[in-house]
Amino acid sequence: MPPAPDSDSRSDDEVLAATDVAMLLRYGLTQDALRTALFGDGAVAAAVTLDRLGVLPRSLTFLAEIVRSGGLAYAAGLPEPLPAPEPAERLRDWLTGAAQTATTPEAEIRAARWLDAVAEIIALRRSVRR
Repeated sequence: MPPAPDSDSRSDDEVLAATDVAMLLRYGLTQDALRTALFGDGAVAAAVTLDRLGVLPRSLTFLAEIVRSGGLAYAAGLPEPLPAPEPAERLRDWLTGAAQTATTPEAEIRAARWLDAVAEIIALRRSVRR
């Protein structure tokens, strides 16, 4: 059987960058069935996307602390959740969707842990590239 079109021409990064992180974040914080996907492929996809946009891991770690302190809705409402406009807009979209469904303290703690995981993955990616 011949390979699927473009299966050999797309890198893992390209496939992951096409992942619907917003959907995984929105539902993975509250549904056990999607939690593994959120912290697995979803975290890696977010890391690939944000790394390509130049986001520093410490920015996400700081934002995770804001989520822990003020909640998802508060973090999503920040005028600049990240220093640069393009990644800030992308992350704001993700957080806004998640804030609509993740209304419990447990879900918000998971969101902060997820942001920390994304930061760690970005840091690992950068250390491997050096």
